[in-house]
Amino acid sequence: MPDLHGINHLTLSTTDLDRLVTYYTELLGARLAFGRAATASDPRIAVLDVGGDDHLMIVETATAPTTDLDPLSRAGWGLRVGTYARLCEIREQILGAGCPVGEIETLPTQWTMTARDPDGRPVDVRAHRPRIASPPPTTG
Repeated sequence: MPDLHGINHLTLSTTDLDRLVTYYTELLGARLAFGRAATASDPRIAVLDVGGDDHLMIVETATAPTTDLDPLSRAGWGLRVGTYARLCEIREQILGAGCPVGEIETLPTQWTMTARDPDGRPVDVRAHRPRIASPPPTTG
């Protein structure tokens, strides 16, 4: 059995690397880990630290990305923040920047909202809800 520790990275394509890096760093709080200029054989890339050992790799391409929702009408991928309050702050930042973002929904284990990045691609941003301890079993 493999000893997995999570997802190492997710790769997004864009026709405007700088614009997308700005969105994910300034509005969502990612940190630029490193970038690489285009070469004769490889496109320009930026790698963003999105927490822990998780990264978002952004690759500049000539083709615009798809902007469809997944079969559950969600983004199909998402980023996690620490608290509901932080989720609310990020929603206000996105709205303040004039970018589209949905209402915050309450799911059984988390709060979620779906934003659209500058390429129109959906991204869910979520905060886990506090776990409620189970009551002790009754003995009879």
